[in-house]
Amino acid sequence: MRYDEKALVVFSGGQDSTTCLFWAKKHFKEVIALSFAYGQRHANEVEIAREIAEVAGVEWHCLDAGFISGLSHNSLTDMSISVDKEKPSDALPNTFVPGRNMFFLSIAAVFARERGIRHLVTGVSQTDFSGYPDCRDNFIKSLNVTINLAMEEQFVIHTPLMWMDKAQVWALSDELGVFDLVREKTITCYNGVVGDGCGECPSCRLRKKGLEEYLSIRK
Repeated sequence: MRYDEKALVVFSGGQDSTTCLFWAKKHFKEVIALSFAYGQRHANEVEIAREIAEVAGVEWHCLDAGFISGLSHNSLTDMSISVDKEKPSDALPNTFVPGRNMFFLSIAAVFARERGIRHLVTGVSQTDFSGYPDCRDNFIKSLNVTINLAMEEQFVIHTPLMWMDKAQVWALSDELGVFDLVREKTITCYNGVVGDGCGECPSCRLRKKGLEEYLSIRK
């Protein structure tokens, strides 16, 4: 389906949000990308996001959400905490930033409303994720209802990757013609290494596993 409307993509410059950016370009007449600086360990993602948005030819904005880093202790906003290499079996990983997607989407909705935009796009996935509760489908649907009630609007939050594993996300980027860009220019690594990343953090290992699976069937 193609919408004759604008869409706002919550955009980090990572594999998932970049794939969503080009998905949105295919499905909407105009796309705006919105990034957030929230005191993240991998702060260079903001500049990477700007560069990718320029390549994509979309309007890009970045908002300061630094208040997020002062609300909780986690390894993505507190440099004194080392990033978990394995997800704990009985707890959330220490890379979980409480409220992050809730804040991002809520702020994005206000930003979009002021520009007459009702479609929001985010790259969250329940299929291949690190155990973050704010990546789940029921959370997104609940937040969508809440945002609409809060502003008396009819926003639609699109989650094109919700039921895709990482191999399928790689396949989608290939279908959209941006496989090389996603592989070489995006930043998924929690330690800020562009492309294939550090290879050690959970995000890099998940990305690598999906890539290997996709390349094995792509040949």
